[in-house]
Amino acid sequence: MAVKVIGAGLAGCEAAWQLARAGIACELYEMKPHKYSPAHKYPGFAELVCSNSLKAERLGSAAGMLKEEMRRLGSLVTECAGIAKVSAGGALAVDREKFSDLITERINSEPLITVIDREVTEIPEGDVIIATGPLTSDPLADSIKALCGDQLYFHDAAAPIVTYESLDKDRVFFASRYGRGEADYINCAFDKDEYLAFYNELINAESAPLKEFEKKHFGKDGFKVYEGCMPIEVLAKRGEDTMRFGPLKPVGITDPRTGKRPYAVVQLRSENSQGTLYNIVGFQTNLKFGEQKRVFSMIPGLENAEFMRYGVMHRNTYINSPTLLTPYFNMRERDGLFFAGQITGVEGYIESAASGIMAGLNMSRRLIGKDMLILPETTMIGALSRYISDPGNDKFQPMGCNMGILPELSERIRDKQQRYEKIAQRGLEDLDSALNKLNTD
Repeated sequence: MAVKVIGAGLAGCEAAWQLARAGIACELYEMKPHKYSPAHKYPGFAELVCSNSLKAERLGSAAGMLKEEMRRLGSLVTECAGIAKVSAGGALAVDREKFSDLITERINSEPLITVIDREVTEIPEGDVIIATGPLTSDPLADSIKALCGDQLYFHDAAAPIVTYESLDKDRVFFASRYGRGEADYINCAFDKDEYLAFYNELINAESAPLKEFEKKHFGKDGFKVYEGCMPIEVLAKRGEDTMRFGPLKPVGITDPRTGKRPYAVVQLRSENSQGTLYNIVGFQTNLKFGEQKRVFSMIPGLENAEFMRYGVMHRNTYINSPTLLTPYFNMRERDGLFFAGQITGVEGYIESAASGIMAGLNMSRRLIGKDMLILPETTMIGALSRYISDPGNDKFQPMGCNMGILPELSERIRDKQQRYEKIAQRGLEDLDSALNKLNTD
């Protein structure tokens, strides 16, 4: 019986392509052109609904490293992107219609892939890869929710993430409130003048516009219907001291530099088990990315912070992958059911495509009786696979590729570009070793 792949976006096309390369027949289900999500307009596969950029090309960047790994794994997306690319400086940007047409043609021309133009409303039995993206249709989302329980989320409200290495260690300090338990939080202490300057910039910062289909979920004038996860800038506009009685409350905290309670405190919480990434607690936001960098760098200790992910608030559908998925992208409780793409909690075009590669590759290995594959943690794909499946990640939020999720080098290299290039080279060498071993199995 053919594997069923649900969704012909970037992840679904990559999964189907990997299955075909392994000699395994699959059925690729796509509800277009009979039905479109609120964001999709073009009838072709792998439609890019937002930017036409697949991020930086240079190897010494997280996106460049990830795309090179994908190329070495036989990626359809990177191959077609190379043909459809348009001038974009150091980024890989594409003519989105040409890109979609190329992928559609390649998929339709593959004898082992049968395209079925039909909406899937329930999770099928058998071997299945669900790659329906952040705008999964309501009937299928209901079916996924029935399987996953309360572990399916329909909104993405994520705080910015910074690297530990980039923090000013002379300004920040570890402490728990009232000294209870482990000192797990990093604290950034404001005095009154610093706080007021930050507050004034925050309430006057420029927000990103909501898309039309998001307004019905969040409210066209703000986020009225999502009160439980309000953007920090909206909270701030309710009054000068509102943040000081909310996420910036200083009670129970003593600044070791002064021996006194700060005027306000921003706390950072570890985002990964290695302690290399920290999110800014309570700072879900709809500010433009440039404004986030400008305003949040006013937080004491974050003046030179390196942002690995900016905060976002938009409609999204994703599962609580750390409790549900293995690092192979299949379910712990149903090993023939795989997920791929943004529904797994990876964030971004190429990240989604990469997860589709791994889901397709591991489904094929499972079906032919071989051990499934997780790439080394020094590779970007391996690190993302571990991130979305780490049971210790109890504050799970979607994550894109970034250097902060990779293990640090054994040597210290102060120049960031040189350090990133070294990290990328290490990862590609480890990937080649893993693939050579794979080919001899």
